Amino acid sequence: MITIAIDGYSSSGKSTMAKQLAKEIGYVYVDSGAMYRATTLFAIRNGMTDEASKEVDRDALVRNLPHINISFSLQPDGTQHTLLNGEDVESEIRGMFVSSWVSPVAVIPEVRHYLVGLQQQYGKEKGIVMDGRDIGTTVFPDAEMKVFVDASPEVRAKRRFDELAAKGVAADYEEVLANIKERDHIDTTRKESPLRKADDAFVLDNDRMTREQQMDVLLNLYKKIITRG
Repeated sequence: MITIAIDGYSSSGKSTMAKQLAKEIGYVYVDSGAMYRATTLFAIRNGMTDEASKEVDRDALVRNLPHINISFSLQPDGTQHTLLNGEDVESEIRGMFVSSWVSPVAVIPEVRHYLVGLQQQYGKEKGIVMDGRDIGTTVFPDAEMKVFVDASPEVRAKRRFDELAAKGVAADYEEVLANIKERDHIDTTRKESPLRKADDAFVLDNDRMTREQQMDVLLNLYKKIITRG
């Protein structure tokens, strides 16, 4: 078994393909983005985000990191839900309000160090597929398979908008697009583990690819690596 790291921009479809790949090859899937979203929800619920200043109370959040327990629960339908201190928060962490605060929370070095430590614990035994922003560069720099997913902001915004609409969540396309562009800027310019392609990562531009085509590419890449190894 190997470690598979899938990185990419917000709403590039990396989580969907990571989940499907893990299911196809019988590996464990870990959604690192959900971990940052759950941490963000904790900060929001505990008054650590200021709407007026758009700032996070960094000191308060860092002090409370030991009180944030994040786990995952496999549902009867095969989906995976995120638990925050034992509470299923899967639906809540996917909303636009949490999305608007994820990057400001994720940019805090202590938050990243704490969650990276948890992620590395999950991957000790290999046989894992993890997606995020810094999995192939920071969390698992020695991963045998690294993929960097790319797509235009407009295509990603349309996907995110359709996803929210399918869940019955009211959203405005322009607001979603602006949020994605803002997150791209924060993710790629932060000092701590910025979003970037690992030197040895395979680039998957899925602007015009179906899910089936993406999976064919990933499975072929996986088989080549396993055979070569």
